[in-house]
Amino acid sequence: MNAIKKSVITCPICGHKKTEVMPVDACQFFYECENCKTVLKPKKGDCCVYCSYGSVACPSIQCKDGKTSC
Repeated sequence: MNAIKKSVITCPICGHKKTEVMPVDACQFFYECENCKTVLKPKKGDCCVYCSYGSVACPSIQCKDGKTSC
């Protein structure tokens, strides 16, 4: 199974949702909500904003289980 590369990121401040393509070779530490302009950062213990606010964990986390190819 291939890693899912799209995630719906939801702003915790205003609730705005947007589908984004996640990078497969790096973690994304910052994301600016296009609606309220809040800059999101990962929650403590998460590697990136997709793991904290996305509908799907980032590809690097998906690939850690060995069942998903990147």
